Amino acid sequence: MSDSTSGYPAFRRRLDDVLRQRDPAALRAFLIAEGQWTPETATDPEAAMWMMIATSPALANLRDEARQWLMAHGHAAEAQAIFGAQHSADKAPHRGGRPPGRGSSNTPPKGSFGKMSRPDKGRDNRRPRE
Repeated sequence: MSDSTSGYPAFRRRLDDVLRQRDPAALRAFLIAEGQWTPETATDPEAAMWMMIATSPALANLRDEARQWLMAHGHAAEAQAIFGAQHSADKAPHRGGRPPGRGSSNTPPKGSFGKMSRPDKGRDNRRPRE
């Protein structure tokens, strides 16, 4: 970073200021100046810019525009990773590891009861005697 005493919060504010411009060349120049990218960095600055906008809490007002850009420019997988699966406007997205109403996370999968790990036949898994 150009000013190591300012720390991450100050860097993030400067980055958000650059992202608000929606100018990939300005973002690239900023990240190179800050030592985050090198001039040889092969990352697509426009795609990176929209992904950064999409994930910035300070730029929540630009999230819909970011999602639309990502979807329209071949970055559907990234958009889905950032925004989640499509959901209706009246229903909040699910944020857990299991779909709603599918039991507790402590419940083992079906068919796992009573199955114990068995040693391979023909192998003696006992410790050698001393």
